Amino acid sequence: MVPACATPRTEQPTPVCVAPQAVTLVGTKTAALLVIASMIGTGVFTTTGLLVKDLGSPRAVLAAWIVGGLLALCGALSYAELVAALPRNGGEYQLLGRVYHPAIGFAAGVISVVVGFSAPLAASALAFGHYASRIVPGLSPVAAALGIVLLVAALHATSVPAGGRFQAIVTSVEVALIVLFVAAGLLLGSPSRVLVTGPAPVLSSLASPSFALSLIFVSFAYSGWNGAAYLAGEVRRPSRAIPIALLAGTALVTALYVALNAVFLSSAPLSDLTGVVEVGHVAAVKLLGDGAGRLVSVVIALVLASSVSAMLMAGPRVCEAMGVDHPRLAFLAYRTRKGGPAAAVALQAALAVAMVLTSSFGALLSYVGFTLSLIAGLTVLGVIVLRLREPRLGRPYKTWGYPATPLLFVALSTWMAWHALLENPASSWIGLATITFALASYAVLGRGHRRVTRRPSP
Repeated sequence: MVPACATPRTEQPTPVCVAPQAVTLVGTKTAALLVIASMIGTGVFTTTGLLVKDLGSPRAVLAAWIVGGLLALCGALSYAELVAALPRNGGEYQLLGRVYHPAIGFAAGVISVVVGFSAPLAASALAFGHYASRIVPGLSPVAAALGIVLLVAALHATSVPAGGRFQAIVTSVEVALIVLFVAAGLLLGSPSRVLVTGPAPVLSSLASPSFALSLIFVSFAYSGWNGAAYLAGEVRRPSRAIPIALLAGTALVTALYVALNAVFLSSAPLSDLTGVVEVGHVAAVKLLGDGAGRLVSVVIALVLASSVSAMLMAGPRVCEAMGVDHPRLAFLAYRTRKGGPAAAVALQAALAVAMVLTSSFGALLSYVGFTLSLIAGLTVLGVIVLRLREPRLGRPYKTWGYPATPLLFVALSTWMAWHALLENPASSWIGLATITFALASYAVLGRGHRRVTRRPSP
């Protein structure tokens, strides 16, 4: 079944192009939980030890998580305006195509599919595999990673309601378990460890290249704050629900991340955390004893499974939106009788499986952080561009603190990307090559664009 464009009787100013039976299946709660699940994943449980190694100060590490949270909130505030005004599936693909040019939107769509979802999906699946191997001795991490991708992909490809229910249940359980772990850590840890001074004052660290690179890793952990934007065309009352989902989900995760990292840093001396990837396991053992290691691995595995599910729920909507708009990609718009975007989910899962089999976790982390910071910065800049070009466009929600909010996001994203290019050129140049390839692919696959991307202002 190839989806058609329908205009629901709502305040939406543009058509919603998804399968007819899929329209208005997702509520505000599910959209907010999708944001939370998209954010809480691999990064927060794997990057703190790397930050300690680079920054050398617990207070600087916490500052990085706070700044990263503020950056994500600025992005969420800005995306909320764009998506409320243009509520259509596809995220940056449809937003950049509408604000700038179809070629830029197409390139953003390719980057979202490959870098924004497939690479983080593979990273989360690999991390799931490592934690699962601690729970079940002898289990291959790669086999576990492949298993979780294929299992969750089958669920989301079959039915949108079933996938939404699974996402809501798993995310609610994971948030409750994280809150319990934070409470135990704050009671049993040593807060004085967080106050240990580093080799340089915290204010000096904030302006250093090391801090900029640390924000790349932190931004990876926060990536997903825009999760609800990818299925805006399937949300009830999107002009109201999307801003609530983006802001509430991002604010909650920011609070959880700062508290969780305070627990990590208070659980053990810096020497035990420096350079450690499985920092959650180390913290649990230090706080609760050796027997807690397997229990925490179960909790983190559940978190990572939820992250895999969120990306397999949001990412395929980009593929599908591109299939609706471009005849040469029309096969990606196929949906099952229960609304599942089967072809798009299959493509997303196949790319993730390929990355699981060929890539390392560290390489994926740097590649994703740099590339997505550029795309997100360009999208947030679109808030200002659209305000200037189309002042009369209907905007049910307007960005708080405009224009300071989007300008701060763009400035920090540019600063991070510049230092990443200087300090970590290999991953950065691969990211730039991906962007170049995505732009070039428009000439082959993007011809015959079926949708008018710009509408006259009312």
